[in-house]
Amino acid sequence: MSSTGVGHKTSAEPPAFPAHVKYSPPRRTIPRNCESRRLSRDEGETKGIAMASSPQQQGQAQGGGQGSGSSWSPEQFWSLLDKADRRFARVRDLPLVGRQEPDAFAKAFRIYTQLWRMQQEHRHRLLEAGLRRWQVGEIAARIAHLYYTQYQRTADTALLSEAFVFYHAVLDRAYFHDAGDHVAPGKHLRFLARFLLVALLLARRAITVPRVTADIRSLLDESKKALQVEAEYKEWKHVVQEIGRFLRADSAFMNMRPLRYSYAFDPPPDTLPTVPPTIKKRGLGLSDAILCSYYHNEVKFTDITIDVFRMLQCLEWEPCGSFALNNGYNAHDESGQNHPNLLKDLRDAALPPNPLKTILYRPSATHFLTVLATKCEELPPNSMMLIYLSAAGEVGSSGFGPEASEKIANNFSKFDISNTNRTGSRVDDEPGIWLGCRETEGSNCIYPCDLIPFTRRSLFLVIDSSLSYAFKAVKAELLIDWSLVHASLGSGNLTVRSKSIHGAERGETAAMLLSPVSRSSAGFGGDSTRQSGSQFTMFLTAPLQAFCFLIGNNGMDIDRDAYNKAEELLSLSLNEWATALVSSSTLHPVWVEVLGDPLLRRLLLRFIFYRATHSLFKPTNHMAEFLPSCEPPLPESVDAESMLSQSCIMRIASFFGAVNQFSFAELTTWPDADTEESAVCP
Repeated sequence: MSSTGVGHKTSAEPPAFPAHVKYSPPRRTIPRNCESRRLSRDEGETKGIAMASSPQQQGQAQGGGQGSGSSWSPEQFWSLLDKADRRFARVRDLPLVGRQEPDAFAKAFRIYTQLWRMQQEHRHRLLEAGLRRWQVGEIAARIAHLYYTQYQRTADTALLSEAFVFYHAVLDRAYFHDAGDHVAPGKHLRFLARFLLVALLLARRAITVPRVTADIRSLLDESKKALQVEAEYKEWKHVVQEIGRFLRADSAFMNMRPLRYSYAFDPPPDTLPTVPPTIKKRGLGLSDAILCSYYHNEVKFTDITIDVFRMLQCLEWEPCGSFALNNGYNAHDESGQNHPNLLKDLRDAALPPNPLKTILYRPSATHFLTVLATKCEELPPNSMMLIYLSAAGEVGSSGFGPEASEKIANNFSKFDISNTNRTGSRVDDEPGIWLGCRETEGSNCIYPCDLIPFTRRSLFLVIDSSLSYAFKAVKAELLIDWSLVHASLGSGNLTVRSKSIHGAERGETAAMLLSPVSRSSAGFGGDSTRQSGSQFTMFLTAPLQAFCFLIGNNGMDIDRDAYNKAEELLSLSLNEWATALVSSSTLHPVWVEVLGDPLLRRLLLRFIFYRATHSLFKPTNHMAEFLPSCEPPLPESVDAESMLSQSCIMRIASFFGAVNQFSFAELTTWPDADTEESAVCP
C-alpha cells in the first residue's frame, strides 16, 4: 500500500483502542531474559511492559481526550508524550512475576489511550505544530507492543490480534520509511522483529510472515554501515539466520491446521466421552503452565524455541472460536484492519480462558524454582499447573542410571563414617536437565527431586529429555538408621532404597508424560532437535505431521482434502482411546482429572498415539529406549500393543500406504480401510 500523509485519515489508519475488547483481570507476567533485550532497546523505550487498563479506566481516558474542546493546544500533546515516556520508565523496574496488577501498568496503558485519541482528533493542528509520520508510527508501534505484552500476561489471544492490527498499520503505511536519522536502523529492525513474532503466533504465514522477513533482510543489507558503527550488524545477522532456521522448521505443512484447540479439527468439549458419574471427580482444570526449553544451537527466534512455540499454542484455544465451526479454517487468511471480518480473530466469549503461560529461556536453577514457587503459591483452587521441560541431560561422573541404587549399595561399604569432610556432591552422581550453558554446572541444572516439594499442588509434568527416566525413578537420599549404622557397616548389609516422584508427592499425585531416552532414526535424525524440534513434542502438538515425518513423508504431496481426511481418522482413533480410558475401572484418579480438561486430555491422547506408533514401528519395535512412559501407569486397554491401539495405528498407516513399516498382529479383525484413500502417499 502506498504511504499516505498523516493528515489524511484513511481506512488503513489504526483504530483507537477498540471498545469490543473486554479485558480480563491480569493474572501473570512472563520474565524477560537476556536474549530478548535486543528487541527492546529503542531510544526512549524501556524494557518494561504496560498493563491494559480496565474498560472503566479506558472510558475515563477516552472521555478526557474528548472533553478538551476548543481549549486544547499542541503543547498538551507534547507534554502527554513526555509523560508516556516516563510511565514506561516507571514500569521498567517493576517485578514481572505475580498475579497482582501494579498500578503503573494500568497508568501506562491509560496514558497511551489518551495519547492516541488526541493525535486522531487533532491531527491537522499537530501537523502544523511539527508532528511527523515517524512519531505517529512510533506511538502505534508502542501500543502494539503494549497489546502483545498484555497478551503475555493474560494469554488472551484477542490482545494478540489487536497487536497485529497496529503493527500491520505501521508497516502498511510506511510510517518509518522516510524517518531518516530519527528512527535508527536498530529500532526499525526491532519493530519488524516484534511484528514477525506476533504474525508467527497468529499463523499469518501466507503473506505477512514472508513480507516482514524480506523487510528485515533488506533493511539489514541497507543499514550495514550504520549497524557496523553501532556494533550491531553481527548480532542482527545472527537474528536473520535464526529466522531462516525457524521458518524452515515451522513449514507450511506444520501449519496445515492450527496448533491451538480448534473446533474445526478438535471435538467440542461438551461432546467428549466422560467418566461415569459414580467416579469421584474434583473438577481440576489447567490454569497455569511453565514452558522451558534449551538445547545447544536449537531452532529458536528471540527467546522462544521451536518446541516452546508449539507447546505454547497447543495450550490455547483457537481465537476464531465458533467461527471455524461455521466457516472452516483458512490457514492462508491474512485479514488486516481493512477486512470486514476482523472480529473473527477475537476469542469467542463461550471459550474457556487460556491457561497463563510463563516462558523461561536458559534460566538459572534458582530463578526457575523461584518462578515455580510463586506460581504454585498463587495457583487458584481446583487448578492444575503444567511444567514443560525440554532440554538435554547428562549423567554425573558417578553414572546415575537405572542401576544406580545397586551401584551405590555395592560401594557403600567404602563410606567412612568417621570422615566428616564429605566431598561427594549430588551433582556428581544424580542426573539433571541442563537449562543453560554447562560452565556453571549446578546453577543451570534442574534435578528431579527439586520438583517434589511442589507436588503439594496438582502438577502435570511433560519431560522431553534423554534423562526423562530420572523423573520416573528419582534417587532417594540415603535412609540410614543411625542406631544400627555400626551393625550395618560391620555386616556389609546396609541398603539404599530408591523412590520415584510417583508415590513421593507431598500432597497431590503428579501426572507425568516422559519422552524416550533415545530418538528414532527414521524420519527424525539424531540432529532433529537442532533442525525441526523434538519428535516427542511434535507428536504432542502436531501428531499427524510427526507421523508423516516418521514414515518418511515430508508432506509435500498431501493436499488440503487428503490432510483433512487424515485428521478425521486421527480424531476417530483418539476418541476410541478416550472411550477406553473413561470406561476403565483401573484408571488412576489423576488421569480422571486430566481427562476433564480438554487441553490436557488432548496431550494425553496424543501421548498414547505416540507410544503406540513407536511400539509398532519396525525400526523401534520392542526397543524400550525408543518408547515413552508415563506415571501413574495407564490401563492395559490402551497399552501400546493392545488390539485397540493396533487397529488405530493401522487405520492411519493404511491411509498413508505405510502398513508395511509397522509390525501388526497377524490374527485379528481390523477396521475397514478405504482402499481408494490408502494411496495418498507412497
